[in-house]
Amino acid sequence: MSVVIDEHFPQAGTERAKSEERMTSTSQAPAASPEDVPPLRPGSPELAELLARIASGAEQREREAIAPHEQVEWIRASGLSRLRIPVQQGGGGASLREFFEVLIALAQADSNLAHLLRVHYWATEQHLVAVDPVFRQRGLALIRAGAILGVGFSEQSSRPAGLHFDTEFTRDAAGGWRLNGTKFYCTGTLYSDYTQVWAAAPGGRIAGAIIPVDREGVSVEDDWDGFGQRLTGSGTTRLQNVHVSDAEYFDLGQPDGPWPPSHLAPFLQLYLQAVMVGILRSVRNDAVALVRGRRRGFSHASVPQIPAQDPQVLQVVGEIAAAAFAAEAIVLSAADAVQAAADSTVDGVADAALAGAAQLATSQAKVVVDGLAHKSATKLFDAGGASATQAARNLDRHWRNLRTISTHNPTFLKASAVGDHLVNGAAFPANGYF
Repeated sequence: MSVVIDEHFPQAGTERAKSEERMTSTSQAPAASPEDVPPLRPGSPELAELLARIASGAEQREREAIAPHEQVEWIRASGLSRLRIPVQQGGGGASLREFFEVLIALAQADSNLAHLLRVHYWATEQHLVAVDPVFRQRGLALIRAGAILGVGFSEQSSRPAGLHFDTEFTRDAAGGWRLNGTKFYCTGTLYSDYTQVWAAAPGGRIAGAIIPVDREGVSVEDDWDGFGQRLTGSGTTRLQNVHVSDAEYFDLGQPDGPWPPSHLAPFLQLYLQAVMVGILRSVRNDAVALVRGRRRGFSHASVPQIPAQDPQVLQVVGEIAAAAFAAEAIVLSAADAVQAAADSTVDGVADAALAGAAQLATSQAKVVVDGLAHKSATKLFDAGGASATQAARNLDRHWRNLRTISTHNPTFLKASAVGDHLVNGAAFPANGYF
């Protein structure tokens, strides 16, 4: 397949060749370009079949640290990576509610796979509302052609997490720019063809570029060592004198804003809560399977020999199921608010009131979903007793994954911002990290 768009978006040749080799040797996916394959639609039997295939080996992949390269190729080949692009432009045409429904199902099948695509799907939203027609068309053409986009935003430095970077663009005397620095938390970039890097620019501004991951000077490392979401490739990207053309470079303004009202930050944050809901579904299903499989309880329990008939054990399962149901309803309600903000966008600017409502909805969603998720993942062990902690069951992965996701943005800071907004009319922090 080819993802050559024009001279400013050259093919990510080496990595793409590796991807094609994996597709041929492991997944037996068709060799046709993704653009030639009709994309999956929400609710279709084909989507259900894909999710089932992904789910079938997810627990083993996580237990044995098998990176989901093959499954990323399935996503690419199926067209699921262009789910939000309008049908008339070669995409799946999903609304945001439909998108988040699919994302929850994908996260239930494999939370790592869903998570590592976060910035790819955010970049799709970014390009859908972009004002610059050249930037918009080039980016959407990449995605339609099957390219997966990664990220190079965050850094491990002494600066507060935000949009002030040590990585920087400098002018190249021969033309264009040079990019130098080190990025971390580069979720999904290990599996990507391109990465979107944001960095400091001359004049105290910040700028970005979308570049192939196999360009000279770009080094993507598989060094993420978090205790959860271990297969998301959230490690280091090193940028050593990387050439960036003027056409690839785009100005982002001042690091502290002002930023126009938008649905992009609420989308980026709600994405994480949707992944957590998918994990909560798995917690519910594992609780059910755990209780059904138990052959004894405790001698002092209500029903010592048959836990599946013990009202107290069944209460635990019911509470977990209710938490998963409520969390999903909350996320989908917030998705409607994000959709309203997206629909109001004109020339790259959303209606301020609707964008604010989306921020409020997604912030409140995080505060509640985090609590439901952490409690449920712990309560799972009440349904199973000591045997549920055996490493072979790998049930601790749910708590580890949920806790890792929720630390992206501290819950207490979300709750504080919501309170300040409601009591004092304070604006929400204007950066993608809130």
